[in-house]
Amino acid sequence: MTTESLATTKQPPVLFLSHGAPPLADDALWTSQLNTWSSTFEKPKDILMISAHWENAPVTLSATQRPTELVYDFWGFPQRYYDVRYDAPQAPELADEVTRLVGSHGHHVERDEERGLDHGAYVPLKEMFPEADVPVVQMSMPTLDPQGLFELGKSLAPLRDRGTLIVGSGFTTHNLRWFNPAGGPDSTPPSASSEFDHWAEEAMARGDVDSILDFLRKAPAAREAHPRSEHWAPLYVALGAAYASGDINAKTAIDGFWFGLSKRSWTLT
Repeated sequence: MTTESLATTKQPPVLFLSHGAPPLADDALWTSQLNTWSSTFEKPKDILMISAHWENAPVTLSATQRPTELVYDFWGFPQRYYDVRYDAPQAPELADEVTRLVGSHGHHVERDEERGLDHGAYVPLKEMFPEADVPVVQMSMPTLDPQGLFELGKSLAPLRDRGTLIVGSGFTTHNLRWFNPAGGPDSTPPSASSEFDHWAEEAMARGDVDSILDFLRKAPAAREAHPRSEHWAPLYVALGAAYASGDINAKTAIDGFWFGLSKRSWTLT
């Protein structure tokens, strides 16, 4: 099957997903949820990933010229997590189009031909597209400023017309002090995590972009749920890419908690 034959006949949605850590691969429920989610829309032509784990200014795109190793940006795990491969095709045409669109909105765009996909990209993609047959390029977040990332997302919206799946990869709550391996993945989450998750569910269902961007003032337990905002920030890009048409329709694709962290993820159309 050629890359051209994989092009969609329908505009892809925009996704925000909670990406998990490398042990996500051992969670039968979550991996099945991710796999089922990807079956609800047509296989995209290619994928643009915006991960919480790559902050770099100016906007930078991952390697497109030759196969590059994954970025194993984590420590202290068993060796098998460092042996994982995800050899998706590279996406030079998508990178060129991102450069054109983002550049036309005043951003300088650079390439890092040594950088592969980090775990915020390949961990969920390995479950959603296990055959690794969809070209992928990753884009850095040049800032954590909500409005700046929202506008960046809006500039990317035309990619959907060419069949590109835009994915913001973060975590709906992300306070690693809550992470307790001894409690197991299904342990009762802290009340702050539950409260923030409930608020996020309702704000997204309303399409309340203003509140999402201003979450530090609008959300309960915001600073506990996100001591630093990098895992919430990819949602700003996703919202911008989906909002370019003037409205947001967000549906929860995955919910629940994993070691106390909210894994809520959304499909945006």
